[in-house]
Amino acid sequence: MSRAKDQAHYSYTAYADPAMARTFEEKRFGGPIGEYVAATQARVLANMVGRIQGRSILDVGTGTGRAALLMARGGADVTAVDASEQMLDVARRRAAEERAQIRFERGDAHALQFRDMEFDVVICLRVLMHAPDWRRCVSELCRVAERLVIFDYPATASVAAVESISRRAAHALGARTEAYRVLSDSAIRQALDASGYRLRSVHRQFVLPIALHKLVGSRRFTIRVEDLLDRLGLLKRFGSPVTIVAERCAP
Repeated sequence: MSRAKDQAHYSYTAYADPAMARTFEEKRFGGPIGEYVAATQARVLANMVGRIQGRSILDVGTGTGRAALLMARGGADVTAVDASEQMLDVARRRAAEERAQIRFERGDAHALQFRDMEFDVVICLRVLMHAPDWRRCVSELCRVAERLVIFDYPATASVAAVESISRRAAHALGARTEAYRVLSDSAIRQALDASGYRLRSVHRQFVLPIALHKLVGSRRFTIRVEDLLDRLGLLKRFGSPVTIVAERCAP
């Protein structure tokens, strides 16, 4: 895909909308289920990173800065990049309100402007599902990380696959929608292998679609139902989105 076509991709145009940037946090993390998702994401990231204090961390596709702020609160030396200046404006404002020291830069996950192994840890959330070339993004994440990469993706073996198909069909017909892709666990492992990384641990979020949980709007319902599905063995097989942490293999 050419650079010009890349920039015309919905993943660039949608997030360049100031209205999208202003409302992103509330739409994604508002309400009881959004707050539950945010708390779970924070816990999972902290567990996967391990020691945060003093580490150099890059947040790729930082959006409104949620992961970057989490790491900065823990005492990390944080750099955060995003292709959308509109999203970065919101992230900078949030960081200023918390007096968090974060370097925000405009950048593209397909071509990160950093040295090889410049950061201890690289985090990338909600990017691969939208990126024009997700494999190139994984390669770049692995290149600039010295030790760990953490990213997420909607799984092929999940109900997200149904929504992905419907959105991509609507997008092909001219509708304005985020026509995200789903990815298989095997494709992810192959991409990591190609960059010299191995999977360390995996977290799967929900079996049922998050849209259903938000429609019900009950944290208690979500916890109880998803716990039951987990005990039935369905979360391990069909849970999504999947968040993984992978480590660089010894040479």
